[in-house]
Amino acid sequence: MSPAGAPVVVLAGGTGGAKLAAGMAGVAGSDALVVIANTADDVEVYGAHVSPDPDLVTFWLADRIDERGWGLAGDTFEVMAGLRALGRDVWFNLGDRDLAIGIERARRLADGARLTEAIEELGRAMEAPGRVLPMCDEPVRTRVRAQGVERPFQEFMIIGRGEGPIEDVTFEGIEAARPTPEVLDAIARARAIVIGPSNPVVSIGPILAVPGMREALQAAPGPIVAVSPIVAGEVLKGPTAACLAWADQPASAAGVAAVYGDLLDGLIADERLPEGAALPLLETDLLMSDAAGRQRLARETLAFATALAG
Repeated sequence: MSPAGAPVVVLAGGTGGAKLAAGMAGVAGSDALVVIANTADDVEVYGAHVSPDPDLVTFWLADRIDERGWGLAGDTFEVMAGLRALGRDVWFNLGDRDLAIGIERARRLADGARLTEAIEELGRAMEAPGRVLPMCDEPVRTRVRAQGVERPFQEFMIIGRGEGPIEDVTFEGIEAARPTPEVLDAIARARAIVIGPSNPVVSIGPILAVPGMREALQAAPGPIVAVSPIVAGEVLKGPTAACLAWADQPASAAGVAAVYGDLLDGLIADERLPEGAALPLLETDLLMSDAAGRQRLARETLAFATALAG
């Protein structure tokens, strides 16, 4: 039996992980949920420090996400319009309130605050359930080389439209990064660790690449399960297929499992693994089209992990 107060830890990056985290908050309880979010997509722009993945998770948890799937519901874009009118190349589109978050975060970091502190302050301000933690406080930036051009991740996604084939993926600054004390504490007490249905290479990959992170996860008391981002044989969003191809893996549940390797104790997918696969599998519907769907998948995932724990 898990000790009282043992958290459920979700590793998340991008929409799939954020949606599962929102479902998990309603299943595990807001006091029990800890989300470790990818920060290698962070970008400094317009005088702001933008943390797309932690912010996305926070907006989903606070039920403030816009219907387009990113940014704050009802946000306006007057600052971006003003920059364009002044001749600025506005390649990275931010809503006005979203920009305010990034500007305040940049100020806090310049004043000496840790990224952990700045991200948790946003969660409290939005009264978001659960706890959102960055994977590390040190700056790490994903760079992608595709079609002969190497770019920071945001430029690859927006300017390069996330198009492959991908020739290389690197995590700049990863050698100096370390899991934060908050991250290590949550992992050390976790009753279950869930890798969300996020891109295993560029969303979860940076988290696992932080020196010491895999070792901490492998020493955790609870089982580690992953939810496949491949739904009905398709990638719903983003360059997951191109990233898996770069990793020499198919865009399938088996390909996702192969990327994570022996880190996993179980996999949740909507397709069977190849005959003879030893990894325990929960085969279920992965769609999270509404709150009920998000909570259903979170409930099934947590029950599967609990059963694996024995």
